[in-house]
Amino acid sequence: MEGRLRITEIFHSLQGETRSVGRPATFVRLTGCPLRCRYCDTAYAFHGGEWRRIPEILEQVRAGGNRLVVVTGGEPLAQADVLPLMTQLCDAGHEVFLETSGALSLAGVDTRVVKVLDLKSPDSGECERNLWENLPLLNPQDQIKFVLCSRADYDWAKEVLAREALAERCEILFSPSHGTLALRDLAEWMLADHLPVRLQIQLHKLIWGDLPGH
Repeated sequence: MEGRLRITEIFHSLQGETRSVGRPATFVRLTGCPLRCRYCDTAYAFHGGEWRRIPEILEQVRAGGNRLVVVTGGEPLAQADVLPLMTQLCDAGHEVFLETSGALSLAGVDTRVVKVLDLKSPDSGECERNLWENLPLLNPQDQIKFVLCSRADYDWAKEVLAREALAERCEILFSPSHGTLALRDLAEWMLADHLPVRLQIQLHKLIWGDLPGH
């Protein structure tokens, strides 16, 4: 039986984050998430959506004409059929990025998929949901993202960075929570501490603000 997924939206935009920032991409946003982060900007994807079969999704992605595909949410890994979807996207020649909260296991994710793991900070309200067993499942092509809301969040992330030797696993991204932490403050802290991480901003927020579908 063909797999199916509950989809909030499939749209064409510029990738606003990660090392593929600025590139045209097709976004496949899945519905549903078990977390409720305080800074979440996609709460509209918590409910609703439309059930779509995998071949229909693949055809819409193909029609979009983008090599880069970002599978996001919500929390994509909350739906089991996202695993065959990503494998079939890779088989079709797409470069696939998975954006995941890190609260659900990465086991079973196709090794060709670039995993962007979002470790939740204390100020997110969901820090206790971090599944630390995911870290050994990361490959050098993957990325770990920290969304930071305060100096306390930054100090926590710095401690985790050192404790888990994260920079030896893959690239690390520090991102200020939009409208909460000043970009300049985060940049100056990173420079003062000589951290081996990349400062990241949300390009799509600078272009389109908080409009959904971008």
